[in-house]
Amino acid sequence: MNETDRKFFRPKWRRVATTIFCFGWTLVEWLSEEPFWGIIAAGITFYCLWHFFYKFDENQGA
Repeated sequence: MNETDRKFFRPKWRRVATTIFCFGWTLVEWLSEEPFWGIIAAGITFYCLWHFFYKFDENQGA
């Protein structure tokens, strides 16, 4: 994640909102019986969880 992205996602509500949106997108794809796009959306959701909550350092670049 570059410095601009880090600054944009520093507020926790933005990280939470983005992750919830991706999770909702995943649900829509699976409920629409689109497994290919469901897997893609699930991967993006897991990427958000990993980078926004596990690896994200709120103090970096402050």
